[in-house]
Amino acid sequence: MAAISIRNLSDETHRALKARARAHGRSAEAEVRQILDDAVAAGEGTGLGTRIARAAAEAGGLDLEIQRDKAVSEPVDFS
Repeated sequence: MAAISIRNLSDETHRALKARARAHGRSAEAEVRQILDDAVAAGEGTGLGTRIARAAAEAGGLDLEIQRDKAVSEPVDFS
């Protein structure tokens, strides 16, 4: 497994991480791993539209009636 070191972490951030870890019943190191895993997983496999829809849902919702244009477009000729 890979390992990283994080330098120059502020005392406030370190205290907050330790408190968050304690609240979740794990070590500070395990908490940081979980935070990083969640951050990476959140963006995987989702396009911009999905991320916008997720953000809108978290902000209380957004109703849009969108239909994709399924017409095939011709490639652009740059010659």
